[in-house]
Amino acid sequence: MHWPVSRRRLSVGLNQGEAKERSMEIWQMPATDIARGVRTGAFSAVEATRSALARIAGVNTRVNALVEVREDEALDAARKADARLRHGHPVGPLHGVPVTFKVNTNLAGLPTTEGVAAYADHIATETDPQAASWLGAGAIFVGRTNCPPFATRWTTQSDLYGATVNPWDPAVTPGGSSGGAAAAVAVGMCALAQGSDIGGSIRYPAACCGVAGIRPTPGRVPAWAGSPSHDPPMAVQAFVEQGPLARNVADLRLGLRAMEVYDPRDPRAVPRPDRAHAGEGRPRVAVVTDPGGPGLRGSSTAESVDAARTAAERLTAAGYQVDEVDLPLLGEAARLWWQLALTEFAIGLTAEVERVGDQDFRRFFDLMYTVYREEFGEVDLAAFVAGWARRGMLRREISVFMDRYPLVLTPVSGEPPFPMGSDTESAARTAELMGRQWPLMSVPVLGLPALGLPVAPTAGKAPVGVQVIGRPFDEDAVFAAAEVIEARSGLLTPVEPVGSA
Repeated sequence: MHWPVSRRRLSVGLNQGEAKERSMEIWQMPATDIARGVRTGAFSAVEATRSALARIAGVNTRVNALVEVREDEALDAARKADARLRHGHPVGPLHGVPVTFKVNTNLAGLPTTEGVAAYADHIATETDPQAASWLGAGAIFVGRTNCPPFATRWTTQSDLYGATVNPWDPAVTPGGSSGGAAAAVAVGMCALAQGSDIGGSIRYPAACCGVAGIRPTPGRVPAWAGSPSHDPPMAVQAFVEQGPLARNVADLRLGLRAMEVYDPRDPRAVPRPDRAHAGEGRPRVAVVTDPGGPGLRGSSTAESVDAARTAAERLTAAGYQVDEVDLPLLGEAARLWWQLALTEFAIGLTAEVERVGDQDFRRFFDLMYTVYREEFGEVDLAAFVAGWARRGMLRREISVFMDRYPLVLTPVSGEPPFPMGSDTESAARTAELMGRQWPLMSVPVLGLPALGLPVAPTAGKAPVGVQVIGRPFDEDAVFAAAEVIEARSGLLTPVEPVGSA
């Protein structure tokens, strides 16, 4: 179904802080402008929702980012949002903004499939905190985004939902596991998308699809990974975080702030934590392009190194003191992620993957564990406990390092977005990819906030991304640096997909 879409002359914020009058459709606008437009009466929440739904109808078949479209519910919610404004009731920061949620996020009354066909009848009995906070802030839920089985892969495809297409280049991965969220934002089907990140699942797809995504400090966003009816594995509780994806950093600020709502269901959460404040002037930035270690400690290609150095040049031009340094503890932290998480997943997930996983995912899973056995051998209880103890010392070491360098800049991945299917070619290729993802895997182990965003792509190719890492609860410094990189990237979204699903 297609709805009439208003084309208005609207004030649109420019990168340089200027504004000019231009004609654009509402779905093209950033979330901050949509929220402002609804609040001020420039257009209604119903108009904003119809615009998003029309865009979904026009392009989703080409990217396969949304696996459910909630047309009737979205329009009903939009009408109620407009009624609140008419009656003078208070409204939240996302009032009237179209958003999406990932299919591994619990929404009461809807199935939480996690990309697994056998879970189609797993109907959620409650709504997770990260979704409840956005809905409570007035967001309009328009659909659910694709993810791979068990939300565990650097691409987004399954037998249940098919493959999500990178809108810049259909031959390469859109990233995972929040690839549907990233592609939906990139092409304008929503202004904000919720994602989850255990080992890069927000930061990587954001950069691959030319948008931005932040994994916040643990404890900033209340959430509970998995079903409320059972205890998630320890690695899941320690490493999974929820956060927003958006087309620009300003929208990430808005989306993250709206997620920071106290919820007693997450005992780890810190109610409305104050952001840390750095000293006077720009914080120092350490650039790390390669941890320089063997195996799963990671390595980087020339393209990824160049992307990080390009971003470093932009920060230097803006007045940051930037030093390229060696920081091998990032490689050690990445390797530790594999040791801790895969040891635990082998206990609780292997049999389930064999039972309900689709063929392609089972191959990826088997190859990953082939690499794991070659790298670690038999991880007994003593080694497992020692690994968790070592995590604490690595966190101490990075804290001391970041007292001097409050920001760390890395590639988002050690290589550009890889060709679709590359992660299931062979054990050698899977091992290479596992090592290449050192920037993604190190962050959860260290418990730091990190933001993934693109730098300018080569013509006809998907963007190569970078990652800005900050100190705990200092997301403001991360946002500020990312905005400098973003302003000079030359990337313009939403984009028209170049391929089709």
